[in-house]
Amino acid sequence: MSQSSQNSPLPRKPVQSYFHWLYAFWKFSRPHTIIGTSLSVLSLYLIAIATSNNTASLFTTAGSLSPVFGAWIACLCGNVYIVGLNQLEDVDIDKINKPHLPLASGEFSQQMGQLIVASTGILALVVAWLTGPFLFGMVAISLAIGTAYSLPPIRLKQFPFWAALCIFSVRGTIVNLGLYLHYSWALKQSQTIPPVVWVLTLFILVFTFAIAIFKDIPDIEGDRLYNITTFTIKLGPQAVFNLALWVITVCYLGMILVGVLHLASINPIFLVIAHLGLLVWMWWRSLAVDLQDKSAIAQFYQFIWKLFFMEYLIFPIACFLA
Repeated sequence: MSQSSQNSPLPRKPVQSYFHWLYAFWKFSRPHTIIGTSLSVLSLYLIAIATSNNTASLFTTAGSLSPVFGAWIACLCGNVYIVGLNQLEDVDIDKINKPHLPLASGEFSQQMGQLIVASTGILALVVAWLTGPFLFGMVAISLAIGTAYSLPPIRLKQFPFWAALCIFSVRGTIVNLGLYLHYSWALKQSQTIPPVVWVLTLFILVFTFAIAIFKDIPDIEGDRLYNITTFTIKLGPQAVFNLALWVITVCYLGMILVGVLHLASINPIFLVIAHLGLLVWMWWRSLAVDLQDKSAIAQFYQFIWKLFFMEYLIFPIACFLA
């Protein structure tokens, strides 16, 4: 009997109704990444508006949402392509680590997964091409990196450094800078990136590194079985857990320093109070995490994603309050 068949859960029936198909598709799209992508699209738009010298642009651009709507659709499709391709290549691993996912559970067939991935990848490129040149460049680069991350023979996810680099380069740098340039182009502003966007980009870049290394802690069993080398396997869960906490701490202390030194055009009081509160909350939550409990680790991982979401809400508010 093969190793994969030994570790396979009992097969589930394929989805039987439209509602169940939509729910399976929602799981396939990895909802926490969809929320993060949506917030980044909206947040960078609001920051572009806040940094614009033309106050009327808020109303004229808001009246025609095509730059925002086009960016949202293209980024969502690109998101589904990247996470879907990863699931297509990791079905046996996911039967151990994430048996609830549609391909691992049997709710979606391999052919259905391939159809969704191919369709969303093509749609992302087409919508981006029709919406604007900066958006198309951002989406194309992101899809290329996402493909190299999952697909053999390159499959960069086998190597912990390159796997982390793929994740935080896309979410941290390419998405933020690409979206801001897209909105600046749509608003007919200068394509010069202001300090406030560089500050947000650096924060997200470092924060996403913490997400990239933390996500492998609950997946250690399947990754070890299928020879996927991660920081968790090399260093141990406790070391990676502590490293992720300190990386996020550095992010928050950096934002507090930006507020204290007035290094960007954002409201310093709001910035300092918000990040100090989140820093205390994170450390308080971390004290209750049992690294022997896979569900507790997964819950804290989702909490880290919530902190990530909050940054895309805090930053535009700080810009408008400046």
